[in-house]
This record gives sequence, C-alpha cells and structure tokens, in this order.
Amino acid sequence: MTKAKVTVEDALAFHMEPTPGKWEVQATVPMATQRDLSLAYSPGVAHPCVSISENPELAYDYTNKGNLVAVISNGTAVLGLGNLGALGSKPVMEGKSVLFKRFADVNSIDLELDTEDTDAFVNAVKLMGPTFGGINLEDIKAPECFIIEQRLKEEMDIPVFHDDQHGTAVICAAGLINALHLSGKKIEDVKIVLNGAGAAGIACIELLKAMGARHQNCIVCDTKGVIYQGRTEGMNQWKSGHAVTTELRTLEEAMVGADVFLGVSVKGAVTQEMVQSMAPDPVIFAMANPDPEITPEDAHAVREDAIVATGRSDYPNQVNNVLGFPYLFRGALDINARAINDEMKIACARALAALAREDVPDEVAIAYGTELSFGRDYIIPTPFDPRLIHAIPPAVAKAGMDTGVARRPIVDMDGYELGLKTRMDPTASILSSINARARSAQARMIFAEGDDPRVLRAAVMYQRQGLGEAIVVAREAEARADLEALGLGDAYDELTIVNARNTPHLDTYKSFLYSRLQRKGFDAQDIHRLAARDRHVFAALMLAHGHGDALVTGATRKSAHILELINHVFDAQPHDGAVGVTAVLNRGRIVLISDTLVHEWPNTEDLADIAEAAAGVARQFGMEPRVAFVSFSTFGYPVSERAEKMHVAPQELDRRGVDFEYDGEMTVDVALNPSVAAQYPFSRLSGPANILVVPARHSASISVKLMQEMAGATVIGPILTGLDHPVQLCSTVSTVNDILNMAVIAACNTQ
Repeated sequence: MTKAKVTVEDALAFHMEPTPGKWEVQATVPMATQRDLSLAYSPGVAHPCVSISENPELAYDYTNKGNLVAVISNGTAVLGLGNLGALGSKPVMEGKSVLFKRFADVNSIDLELDTEDTDAFVNAVKLMGPTFGGINLEDIKAPECFIIEQRLKEEMDIPVFHDDQHGTAVICAAGLINALHLSGKKIEDVKIVLNGAGAAGIACIELLKAMGARHQNCIVCDTKGVIYQGRTEGMNQWKSGHAVTTELRTLEEAMVGADVFLGVSVKGAVTQEMVQSMAPDPVIFAMANPDPEITPEDAHAVREDAIVATGRSDYPNQVNNVLGFPYLFRGALDINARAINDEMKIACARALAALAREDVPDEVAIAYGTELSFGRDYIIPTPFDPRLIHAIPPAVAKAGMDTGVARRPIVDMDGYELGLKTRMDPTASILSSINARARSAQARMIFAEGDDPRVLRAAVMYQRQGLGEAIVVAREAEARADLEALGLGDAYDELTIVNARNTPHLDTYKSFLYSRLQRKGFDAQDIHRLAARDRHVFAALMLAHGHGDALVTGATRKSAHILELINHVFDAQPHDGAVGVTAVLNRGRIVLISDTLVHEWPNTEDLADIAEAAAGVARQFGMEPRVAFVSFSTFGYPVSERAEKMHVAPQELDRRGVDFEYDGEMTVDVALNPSVAAQYPFSRLSGPANILVVPARHSASISVKLMQEMAGATVIGPILTGLDHPVQLCSTVSTVNDILNMAVIAACNTQ
C-alpha cells in the first residue's frame, strides 16, 4: 500500500477546519423545554446526587463515569519529538481521545498537566478520580512514567494504564503468539533479545515474562549494550529487574542464535549480519518509528524465513496500539473495573492473536485491496477490522471478572457481545473502507476545474495522501501562481497539469467529438470551442481516451449544466441508465437517496432502474441493499394518483427478479423506524431501509438539503452511476474535503 504523504499545510488545516481541535461536547438528553432543564439541573438533579452520596457505585448508573476516560500527559515525551510541554502535547491527546471514540465508543477528555513534578502530577490525577472510569497516561518520559503509573495504580480504584508502555506490549505479545505458532516454537523455550529499555521496551519484556518467557532467556539491551548482572553504568531499578548473568556485552553478540528480536529503539540499530546470525525462522519486531531498526526488505534479503513486523502502516504486520487500548478500556469500563491487570492484557493479546487466525471478512480484504489470510505477512489483525469491537472486550471483561477486579460482572456474555456488534457507528468503517479501496486502485484522477482553489487543494491532497496521480486541467502559469498563493508552491511539480495547448491529443479529441455531435447541430467550429475551451468537455474527452482513469468536476457550475456537457462525450441521459445517488450520514446511520441528479420525474420503469443502480452503490459501500419506495402513502393508503407509480414500481422489480430486498410504497418513518414498521408485519424488508427511492428529483433534493441543514447530516454525492467511465460531480458549495470524497468514490469505481 502506498504510504500517504502528510504535509504541514494539510495537518494544520485538518486541526483548524471546520472548527479548531478534534472533538466537541454534545448533550445526550433533551434540553428543549423547561421540564428538561428542571430534570437535568435544579431541582431534579438533586435526586441522583443524594443517591450517589449514599451509594457511590450508583455513579455508574446516573452519570457518564462508566464510559469516560481521561487521556493525561505532561508533554515530556511527545511522540518522537521530546519534551514539548503540556500545551504542546494537546493535539496528540485530543487525537487519542477521538481514537477512543472512533474505535470503541469510549468517551474521552484530554487533560494536559503543566508540571514535571511527580508528586504534583500524581496528586492532580488522583484528585480527579471521581470524574472518570479510567485513566490513560500518555507521552510521559521515563523513568517518571513508571513511578507515576505505579503510584496511581496503588492510590486509585479505577484502571490506570500507560499506553506507551502497555499498549505496545499487548500488540507485540499478540503478534509474537502467532509468530511462534507459525515457527513451531514455544515462548518458554525461545531466546528473546530486546533493544530499547525505555517505557515500551520494559513493558514488552515484562508482559512476555508474565506469559511464560524465561528470565534467563531474555536479553535486554540499551544504548550502553547488554544489561547484565553487575552493570552499573546507566542503570535504574526497572532495568536492574531484567539484568541477567551473561558474558554477552553488545547487541551484535546477543543476536547470535536469538529466536526473537524486539526493537523499540532507533532506525538502523540492526544490521543484516545480525539477522543472519539469528536462529532458524527468526521473529523480528522492528518497532522504531517512523523508521524501523531494519526494514522488512533488508531482513528478508538475508533471511527468507524471517517473520517481520514494524510500527508502520505501509508494511505487513503493523504493531499499532489502536488495536489494544480502546478495546482494553471498553472491556474494563463495561465491568466497572478497579484496574487493568496483567491477566486482562494477556487476554487482549490472545484474543487479538486468535482473531488473526480466523478467516478475514470480505469487506476487510476489499478495504485493504489485497487477500488477507493468516501467515507470515498477516499475524496481527488490521486496525479497521470490524470484528475487533466484539472480539476483544469480552475477553478482557472475562479476565477482569476471573481475577476479581470487576465491580459489576457481566452475566450474559452472549448478549454483551451482541450489544458490542451494534454499538459502533457503521459509517466510519464504510468511509475507511472506501478510502482504502481508492488507495489500492491508484487511479489517475482528472480534476477538471484547476482554476478553483478548492479543486487545487483537493488535487494536492489526493496526490499526497497516496491515492494516485492527480491530473489537473489548468493553464500552467495560473496553476503555479494559484498554488503559491495557497502556500502549496512545492506541489506544482507533483501534479500533472494538462490543457488543450500542451496536449498532443487535441485533434483526436475533436475528431471523436465531431463524430458524436455532427448530426446534432454542431459544426466544426462548435466542436473546436467545446474541445479546446470548455474544461469539462476537455476533461471528459481525456477520460474517454484513457488519458486518465476517472474524472471529478462540477465545483464551479451547476450540476445539470455539467451533466449536459458531459453528455456530449458520454451517454449520460436518463434513458442511458445514468442515476444520481446521494449518501446521507447522520448519527451512525447511512441512507442512500435517489435519484438526486438525472431523472426529473421518473416513471415506473425508471424507478426500478434507479433502485437497481442505488443497490449497486450500496454494495460498493459494503451495505446489503434494502430499498424502500417512499411516498406520502403507505401500502395503498391514502389512495392517490401521485403515489400510484411508487405502488407499482416494486412489481417491476418482481418481474426482473432482483437479488436485494425492496418494498413500497411507504412513508419515510415506516421505511426507517423499526417500531413504526412493526405495524406492517407483511413488509418484505427485514430491517430499516438503507435506500430511499423518491418520486421525483425535486423531492430528493428537498430531502437531502433538509437533512443537511436541520439535522447536520454529512452528505456525499450525488454519486453518478450508470456511465461507462467513472465520473463524479461535485456541487458548487463543495468544500475541499467534499471534492476529495468524490474523487475517492470515483477512484473506487475504477476497480
């Protein structure tokens, strides 16, 4: 997978737009009436206050404590950047908070403490204990991080977890379980060499010893060499606990005959000669970031039998902490745990290892653009595997219950697992899947409106995120000036700038266009104006001749006019099968509304065509289509000539024998609300509809814009389908991200 290039401009814009920062607070209860206010605050709030004061355990019932984690740092070890201070660490801590929410539906608040005094830090966190269900410590330098975590564990009655230590350790352990399984070795027999005796390294080796690795078989190295019994230079109590009796003094000496290498150190610390000296089927976890101790290419060049993992997403077997901490806390919070202990961490590691050995769902393989199956290049699950949420927390919760740290044990584990499956926002995984598929496609994307700053920025993002080649239709001098004005002058050489003057294909384009339009009232001069001066037609001609793989346009002119221009090159009329489908994302749901672009007033057969086209888009999103033909009436009442075609359209699909669910006509609440739908037990829909086929384009437009303005829904589209080539139209109010999203969808359609 091509690694995305993240620029300073992109990163800063991401953190500034649409609002500064990465999360906000939203109420979970209604606050619309005087009664709501009276219940939420005075006088109603007094009742849960009194109840909690009498029984503190009720805080888990009446407040958000049971699903709230604090991400806390003092900024003394921020990523690989060193001591940036408390305020400098805030973007990282905000990011960690949103990862909790994205991957495990755990609410999280970041707290940056402006102190390097261990006592002050511990006291501050301890005093905030009543607020939270768990504490995630982050980016605190060693050895203070060991002291802080240990004291907080002893003095607090909620889970305290330093992710830099234990998060890495858990994922490392999961990968090692499977690596040893593949090589036919046992953890108690293997020789393990660790390079890097900081927080993560010490945690890794301690967890592996808790899982059965023998102390004498584990050689720990730091910048001074092997940590051996009797060494005094550069030692502390945490390193001393892993000193062994040995004559070995250097990493190079320690690597001879080693079965496992764990690296949490620096780029290039391991040489090919060291790898050659290892035992058969060596396991190499080179986890230094951003560059590993040795690359998989260099390791495999000298040892084809090696199993290699790194911390990078562009190599197989990524040791990624996001596979661990969200699900550890999810399981711990759901039993109101007093701590996260070794048994819970080991349960997490074993559950991750077991998941990697299972068949990989099709949607995960599609998202990553490659076949994934258990083996040397797949020993750890991928971060976007949707099974993580219901596979890992139950194992963690059970281990917590078995070891006595659960305040509220889970009685029905099957029901708990089912609840986890339905807890996550499906739209996040859908969008992640689409982006991964686009990156796999590596499409040459034609951006037709290169004179618009939004389009230029989207093209640069497309290129730099590793999605493929960005081809921009623009004049060279103007594009260069516009990019420089945007602060993206260095991107000019990265983009491919094309126009009628610099292409050698203009005569070919004009000949093709003339053959299509000569009997439609267009003469040679008209053809020249269209092909050479209209960027939309020019871009479509590029696509038609294979000089790009997909096209994005429409940000500067009305979609109906753009569609008319594109129709000069492609057959994009209603009778040609073209359909516009708009995806509406809101509160964890995604609904496709169609037709929002092409058919003004579709007839019965058109409606059936629209349903089939929308079903194809749904499957492209990884959704199983459920189509509702919606109207103001439901199953024949009230009787209306206007609703007749919506009543008859399902019968047309009956005749076609399509392979997806559909029914109608019905009102929107019947289509989307299960309790309302239950009044019609004869409905053929097995659940809420995810595709709404509407009577006309005006009703589709009203529906989409109403959801966008009143409900704050995210809108993607209209997605144009039914053409022979991937073309997507933006709207004139599209943001840079909207344009990029349409490019991503167009790229997916090239596969």
